[in-house]
Amino acid sequence: MKRRAVWAIAVLLVAFSAVGVLRPAYAAAGCQVDYPAASQWPGGFQGSAAIANQRSGSNPVPTDFALNATACAGVSAPSDWDPPSSLVQPLAAVWSHEESTYGDLYGFKNYGWDQLVAGGGSINYCVRWDSAAHVTAAQRDAVAATLQRQYQKWMDQMLDNGQGWNNWPYKQVPVKVVGWAVRDRAQLEWSDTSVDVYVNDIREDAPQCGEPCGRFFHQDGNYSGCPGGASHHYDHSLWLTAGFSGGAGGDWGQRIGSEYYLSNLNAENVHILLHEMGHTYGLDDFYDWDPTPGQGFIMKAGSATQITGLDQWMLRDFWRHLKSRYGR
Repeated sequence: MKRRAVWAIAVLLVAFSAVGVLRPAYAAAGCQVDYPAASQWPGGFQGSAAIANQRSGSNPVPTDFALNATACAGVSAPSDWDPPSSLVQPLAAVWSHEESTYGDLYGFKNYGWDQLVAGGGSINYCVRWDSAAHVTAAQRDAVAATLQRQYQKWMDQMLDNGQGWNNWPYKQVPVKVVGWAVRDRAQLEWSDTSVDVYVNDIREDAPQCGEPCGRFFHQDGNYSGCPGGASHHYDHSLWLTAGFSGGAGGDWGQRIGSEYYLSNLNAENVHILLHEMGHTYGLDDFYDWDPTPGQGFIMKAGSATQITGLDQWMLRDFWRHLKSRYGR
């Protein structure tokens, strides 16, 4: 479940729980605060504050807060941020955690977001077939179809009633497999030219599609050395490895077991793949803490088999923090 190392540093969360301090014009009999600490770990904690304000009439949003009598900045929620109330505190904790642990959270320029926008709303894949098994044309096409369905599940999280949330520009994201990489051409049981085939180009002890065509190697978008030109470039690799358990994901793509993938071609949710796709879009792992204890979500490996509301809003939170770089 690991992402590329540039995204994963040490775990440290600074979570804040605020006590509401209302301006005198609105305060009446005071307020009562219930402050439970949901979970703790070395270097951080997750807490929440339930504030019962004892007054009548209208209930305007508090204009200032204090933590241990010290005024807090940034009280007002941004107008473009409207998650369910039950997720506001968990999402704030998640983003605080990411800010404190990512090496270059705001400066990194090869998230899945960057690749998608660079492609005008489409994504190209290379399949790294890290197996001695043969692949039929029917299996090839099914691999691509499954990849499209699972990718769109994440993209659908950015839509509300079919419209893009918070200036999200894409409703459907076409996913195309442009190449397969193998050790032996005879493993691929087709002769048509619908995909490029790369033979015995080995990296990390596995076949790969050519570096001149890879976004990971050419983040400036210069594919002049790619046979067939930019239309044959690939943004992500789907690295299918025989006997591989679990998965890995990052800006380069996703790696999962080849047997697992082929046995789930018709599954509604290929949950290990969905988890690793989340990493491609910057979402974190949750090995040693849980923002919503016991509830489960796809990015906490093994706790859910489909994308949940928390996963959706973590994805949206990433978009709202990065969208200005795309002029949105």
